[in-house]
Amino acid sequence: MRPLSRLLLLLAVGCRSSGSLPIDTDLEQDTDPVQDTDPVDTDTDTDTDLTDTEEPPPASRCVVGPTTISCPHDSLTLHPGLGFEARQVHYQVPATAPPAAGYPTVLIFQGSLFSAELNWEGWQGGPFGVWWQVVLTQTLLDNGFAVITPEAHAGGSTFWDTNVPPFNVAWQTAPDHDLMLDLFDEIEAGSFGDLDPNALFATGISSGGYMTSRMAVSYPGRFRALAVHSGSYATCSGPLCFVPTLPSDHPPTLFLRGEDDLTVPIGTMESYYSALNADGVATRKVTDADAAHEWLQAAPGEILDWFVAHP
Repeated sequence: MRPLSRLLLLLAVGCRSSGSLPIDTDLEQDTDPVQDTDPVDTDTDTDTDLTDTEEPPPASRCVVGPTTISCPHDSLTLHPGLGFEARQVHYQVPATAPPAAGYPTVLIFQGSLFSAELNWEGWQGGPFGVWWQVVLTQTLLDNGFAVITPEAHAGGSTFWDTNVPPFNVAWQTAPDHDLMLDLFDEIEAGSFGDLDPNALFATGISSGGYMTSRMAVSYPGRFRALAVHSGSYATCSGPLCFVPTLPSDHPPTLFLRGEDDLTVPIGTMESYYSALNADGVATRKVTDADAAHEWLQAAPGEILDWFVAHP
């Protein structure tokens, strides 16, 4: 150090009070803020962890393209009754966490001749408004409902027993009754996921619409609400329809149909609807003047709203 610089430094030290800390100690204090940066690093790590754990779930399990829609799902094979016939049951739960009691669950019954697989894969311009059928599956899943779609006989290439003699008047002997009992057992056992067996809903089109009505007739207290699409009372078949005295605990029921439907005459739906109204059961009907025997474009939203309104 030059003499002049050393002199100036000594003068600066001499100006300090007698209780002043040494220069070397001051220099150590100056380095303390550098040491204080450690907690900042820890906080940064914590923020990263929170971001990772709070990442929102996927918006939808389903994939929608310009002309196709698909919803990934699982399948379970049941052997109801005597076990001679294998029945496929397709299912999926929402992407969100289940409520404490489990997911509310919708059973969707296929129409005649078209497999329940078509509740999960559809395309624009497909048969009987299949696009809107898959949109219904998507809408239910995206809004917290689990979905179960059992196959009718022969891999879904036939129809439900509900209005087929002799099962229409002797339901306890019907193979589809055995299927339903197995379904209830598997729901309660958790085979389809964390479902609430006390929060069941049902819908279906055509033969599946009649099967939906069967849920009210033969399984009292099981279902919170129903949506019958292009169908009528459980034992009716096309224009052949008689609506008897209804169960006193018939669930609230929504009806949907196209006004150009020649397969299930509108009068058969009106008879069922009027009987429910007369009994004071919550009911509503939705029609489309331009639709025939097919899923309505309005069906996904209408069915969701109906089920949400009758938890």
